[in-house]
Amino acid sequence: MNRRFALGLALGAPALAMLPSIVQAQTYPAKPITVIVPFAVGGGSDNVARMITTKLTERTGKSFVIDNRGGGGTNIGNEAAARATADGYTFLLGQFTLSANPHLYASLRYNSDKDFVPVVHIANAPTVLIVPASSPMKDVAGVVAAAKAKPGDLNFGSGGSGTSVHLAGELFKLQTKTDLVHIPYKGSSPAMTDLIGGQIDLMFDTSTSALPHVKGNKVRAVGVAASQRLRELPNVPTFAEQGIKDFDVPAWYGFLAPANTPAAAVQWLNTEVNAVLKDPAVVAKLDAIGAIPVGGTPAQLGEFMKAQSSRWSKVIKDARIKLD
Repeated sequence: MNRRFALGLALGAPALAMLPSIVQAQTYPAKPITVIVPFAVGGGSDNVARMITTKLTERTGKSFVIDNRGGGGTNIGNEAAARATADGYTFLLGQFTLSANPHLYASLRYNSDKDFVPVVHIANAPTVLIVPASSPMKDVAGVVAAAKAKPGDLNFGSGGSGTSVHLAGELFKLQTKTDLVHIPYKGSSPAMTDLIGGQIDLMFDTSTSALPHVKGNKVRAVGVAASQRLRELPNVPTFAEQGIKDFDVPAWYGFLAPANTPAAAVQWLNTEVNAVLKDPAVVAKLDAIGAIPVGGTPAQLGEFMKAQSSRWSKVIKDARIKLD
């Protein structure tokens, strides 16, 4: 008698119906897994993706391929992931724009809520307020005082309109009732170059981008937008410590999958990433670039994303920001 048929007779039809998923779970993954990163090679998101997938390969022996799809305010990469086959072999390195873009753009060719399922929250990279090394502004109070002394005179640069660091600046303006002029650049590198040279007055930047320049004394960090100080910048107080509450602004990284991806694949990656995030070597590497490991369940990432979407929807509306 066929062994599978015999097993079905012994356990019943429901057990027989479950066999394909059981077999799939035992053999998954059977081929390389692709992670779409909606940024070019070399940026903070790309570095985090490669760091985590390298450790996943070391831990599991399975292969991971990074597919960089930069451009369009991450919409190109996000759309590619949303349209990928939901077979457990394509994931997205999701981040801040999944929470902000639906409120920034009149129309998108993907839906952040319906086209993805959360897998795991990898890490947060807090936003840091930085000024030129020669600036007379020494702390957040100094920035606020200078901005209020000459409304519309100070400017802040960012890596582009609608980015987390741009919206951090808009939130700062709303909360401190100051008038700062936003200067968008095509990427954080040219903005940083102008900040170092004194062509712009200040900049909100992710810790992963700002840290090397702060530690190299090329710029001065005056505040960290997080609930705690960064280990790599222990002498830089948080915004809350300087009297500005509710200014926790993280650039976050997490894995998401196309909607309808098998639950077994989602759970496998969630389990493995959580294990990797407990590796002291990984924690040390994330600390070194100013990122804070998070981990947790798919549901927890989903709730985090909903909260982020609600928060930035209000900021974008109040600041009257729209992108084409």
